[in-house]
Amino acid sequence: MRQRVLSGMRPSGKLHLGHYLGVLVNWKKLQEDNDCFFFVADWHALTTEYERTGIIRESIDDMVIDWLAAGIDPKKATLFIQSRVPQHAELHLLLSMITPLPWLERNPTYKEQLREQTTRDLHTYGFLGYPVLQAADILMYDAALVPVGIDQVPHLELAREIARRFDFLYKEVFTIPQAYLTETPKIMGTDNRKMSKTYGNAILLSDTAEEVWAKVKPMVTDPARVRRSDPGNPEICNVFAYHRIFSDRETIEKVNVGCRTAGIGCIECKKWMYEHMEKVLAPVRERRNQILESRVSVRDILEEGTERARAIAEKKMKEVRDAVRI
Repeated sequence: MRQRVLSGMRPSGKLHLGHYLGVLVNWKKLQEDNDCFFFVADWHALTTEYERTGIIRESIDDMVIDWLAAGIDPKKATLFIQSRVPQHAELHLLLSMITPLPWLERNPTYKEQLREQTTRDLHTYGFLGYPVLQAADILMYDAALVPVGIDQVPHLELAREIARRFDFLYKEVFTIPQAYLTETPKIMGTDNRKMSKTYGNAILLSDTAEEVWAKVKPMVTDPARVRRSDPGNPEICNVFAYHRIFSDRETIEKVNVGCRTAGIGCIECKKWMYEHMEKVLAPVRERRNQILESRVSVRDILEEGTERARAIAEKKMKEVRDAVRI
């Protein structure tokens, strides 16, 4: 049974392995049997990038090209830009009127980001209230399924609570969305921190094979392996974590034994992992190059999808306005 699916991504430029494994693989699978809406969340990007907005517009094309290279098909899914559908802002405003402030203040992501993003001033209404905008994004399209990682479940639960509150106060208008939990293999950056372009530890989908190897070669391994003859512990080695994601069972076992007995060196281990990772990256890279060579118009694809999204959004907003009697 086909269901409506909605998911978005902030435009932050070229995407990396974490985006591919955590989001795009699932989008590609979902688009085959569902009515999918995947959007460029440029308004959401403003919550943290309000001081340097130029990066948002500049990043859209690179991000969407990576979507297409990863197998997202505009013939199977609707791709659109959030800010080109002003009904999102209207619904956000109406939902903000009924959302209790404590619901937003207890959002765990809000508290976490305030602690971690110490170099940016995030004490803004937009940052506090972005889960309401997120709820508007989801509820606008009567999305039955929303792909999320386990850490994002509180956000979806808030959207569900806002929908129930609106339906109770006015009229039953919204589909109550369900979480589609994604089995995301957690992949760290090459320095064993969270993968991020900001940290310079990300393997990009657009990297050449040579650039990928240049990033893999100096990856941190077990610090106990000072010399080639020193045995190691693969359980604390970031390269072994990559093996578990990309390599076959035989290679994983060979690395497990070889590391513990000093039967293999770290460079040899990295080379095997790189070869298996390239089996995933090479086809994406090839499709990306084909897209660039064919001069596919990303803006035309987004405009066509945005027109469809806008028509659906306006229909929903008529229901919402009637319910609120505005």
